Amino acid sequence: RWKAAGLVIAGKTNTSEFGFMPWTEPELFGPTHNPYDPTRTAGGSSGGSGAAVAARLVPVASGGDGGGSIRVPASVNGVFGLKPTRGRTPAGPLYYELWEGCAIEHALTRSVRDSAALLDATAGADIGAPYAAPPQERPFLAEVGRDPGKLRIAFTTQALIGVDDPPPDPECVRGLHATVKLLESLGHEVVEAAPKIDYAELAMAFMTMTSGQAANDIRETAALVGRKPARSDFELSTWVLGQLGRAFTAADYVHATRFLGTAARQAGDFFTQYDVLLTPTLPTPPFVIGALQPSAAERRLLGAVSALRAGKVLTAFDLVRPFALKTFSFIRYLVLFNVTGQPAMSVPLHWT
Repeated sequence: RWKAAGLVIAGKTNTSEFGFMPWTEPELFGPTHNPYDPTRTAGGSSGGSGAAVAARLVPVASGGDGGGSIRVPASVNGVFGLKPTRGRTPAGPLYYELWEGCAIEHALTRSVRDSAALLDATAGADIGAPYAAPPQERPFLAEVGRDPGKLRIAFTTQALIGVDDPPPDPECVRGLHATVKLLESLGHEVVEAAPKIDYAELAMAFMTMTSGQAANDIRETAALVGRKPARSDFELSTWVLGQLGRAFTAADYVHATRFLGTAARQAGDFFTQYDVLLTPTLPTPPFVIGALQPSAAERRLLGAVSALRAGKVLTAFDLVRPFALKTFSFIRYLVLFNVTGQPAMSVPLHWT
């Protein structure tokens, strides 16, 4: 669809392995650097795309968002990133849906206009799609600049995934409050509120789902290359996540996906009262490359877990938990809207 719209594909950009980590520091190609400060992260998993757009290499770069992977690099690179509504863009031709419907494809762009124009070119179900978002009344590009009328907007700094530690950086809170004032000056009603959901259970359910995805990605990779997978074929975090996925039962996976549906219903109830929920995209400014990688001690622990048989991995889950919580803390405002399937965006309204 991009090619049919006349786009010229210039090349591939860097990403984390299988797109699991919300930063882009793969062992194969090395880290992607932030164009504004090369010592700092470009985010992820679509970090190469975010950096390419920010550096003006291209006006548009593709991204897939299963847990913030468009919005994270948009935030840290100061560009626009939209995760469209579930079913708005195609997941095919190979897949029924991505990550139980949590992941959706779109792009990072320099402007809202470009994102809207690209969505006009790609929106709509493909052959065999299980569902599709309702068709829009007019082109997305025609919506840009239209007066939305007075909106009722909620805002919060509360974590939306059950990991509130450490508290958000004052710089991020400052950006949120400045945006609240901007919206009030535009005539909108802005109040502090957040959906009432069991966020600790949401974190566990999302981890169960994504670890199952990792286990299957490892299996499919082995089938593709025609040999049994080995620990040395994958990054340590990917392998451990896959081992965790093999350790969970089918009942665990079904329970997790059902809770994701419950959380989506509860969020839907919240949005009967509010038009928009405003949060910081991230709880921290762009960190120094490597800052969220496992420490030497954590790598030793993860290495020990990786050597366990799948059935025993859950007994060592407490060894994995600190690294998982560190990752969830970074994307605490993003995952909920992958779960609900609602559109979500990162807008460059504040600069550190």
